[in-house]
Amino acid sequence: MYPENLRYFQEHTWLRVEGKIGIVGITYYAQQALANVVYIDLPRIGTEVKAGMVFGSIESVKVVSDLYAPVSGKIVEVNEKLFDTPELVNADPYDAGWMIKIEIFNFEEVSSLLSCVEYQNIVESGGSNR
Repeated sequence: MYPENLRYFQEHTWLRVEGKIGIVGITYYAQQALANVVYIDLPRIGTEVKAGMVFGSIESVKVVSDLYAPVSGKIVEVNEKLFDTPELVNADPYDAGWMIKIEIFNFEEVSSLLSCVEYQNIVESGGSNR
């Protein structure tokens, strides 16, 4: 449910590091809480974000929620498939449902993210660390 090779941000996004690029999506917990995702708003390529900053939004039949960047960097790619098939986030949140790729500015931020065990503890204690 929470792959060990990922790092997690308390606001329910995950990060997979591949070289200097971080791939970002929402966690299984987040997609389950949202239920049926119907729309995703993602940033333009070239946009710079800071860790903890809102980079977009996700809309389900239940609610609209902000998406938070787990690290600081520059958006180098967005998953354009999500514009036509946002339900990929529900079907496969860790692979086909990824959202953005970020050129990471500060790798120290990666080490400050949560492990899968730490994130799972947050989820089991009510879903938020705030």
